[in-house]
Amino acid sequence: MKPRVLGLVGPTASGKSALALRAAQALQGEIVCMDSMQVYRGLDIGTAKPSRAEQALVPHHLLDVVGPGQAFSVAEYRGLAQAAIAGILKRGRLPILCGGTGLYLRALSQNPQLGGTPGDPAIRARWQALAGQSGNQAVHEALRRRDPARAAQLHPNNLRRVIRALEVLELTGQPMSAQRLSDPGEGPYDLRLYALRWPREQLYQRVDDRVARMLQEGLVEEVRGLVAAGLSPQAQSMQGLGYKELLPFLSGQASLADCQQLLARRTRNYAKRQLTWFQADPRVRWLEAQEGLDANLARIIKENEADETKD
Repeated sequence: MKPRVLGLVGPTASGKSALALRAAQALQGEIVCMDSMQVYRGLDIGTAKPSRAEQALVPHHLLDVVGPGQAFSVAEYRGLAQAAIAGILKRGRLPILCGGTGLYLRALSQNPQLGGTPGDPAIRARWQALAGQSGNQAVHEALRRRDPARAAQLHPNNLRRVIRALEVLELTGQPMSAQRLSDPGEGPYDLRLYALRWPREQLYQRVDDRVARMLQEGLVEEVRGLVAAGLSPQAQSMQGLGYKELLPFLSGQASLADCQQLLARRTRNYAKRQLTWFQADPRVRWLEAQEGLDANLARIIKENEADETKD
């Protein structure tokens, strides 16, 4: 029998973290963060990382595992998360995934061959040079010509993954889109996934409110400190929402109001893409957020108990 793993997924600003925290307290669980930016040390406000007080209430895993200047791959996440889940299960507790990074969920719930192709610094440097000379769109167009299916999955500004797709294609002769993923049912866990559903306009308002709150809490100072410490604007961590959008303000090229507006718009767009991703996953059980935290927690507890009875 596969070990059960609970998951709180879905779009940013939907309330996943608060519900995951309550579920972990009620079900003797530990949280495995599934966020591609919360893995970085020093990126706290802009990633909505759980506070120290929240982390003291329930054990959290996969937070602050790499420095802000380091690269971090899906394959590395998969290895660390599987180790964390194994430790939680060994302690007789319930692993609870929490986050909206769909690629991380795919890595944990399916059996892709991740990281099997070694990197080639010369290839990466060549594509980085093209991006510097002609812009990210030129690199994305090169991928579109060679692997249109993979290009359609990636935004031109996701330069690291666009270059990785080109690198794999050059090294193997096979497009990444041709790699076979196992069926979700073949994965190592019995995943029970939940997501909170908001009316679209309310979700977008929550995004706008979160962006305003992050700025009030010191996001500008956080980004300024990272830059002052020598972190390159091209670092993988600085490509996250909330960081690259503030760089024009710090360099005097844009007003803070304009940067805030840009960040809010990009975050709303990201939430929309997350919704599309998770709505296409038939495993996700949708909770009506407007019913309230207590009601949704009660449903999770009830269904978890019912599933245990079936087992």
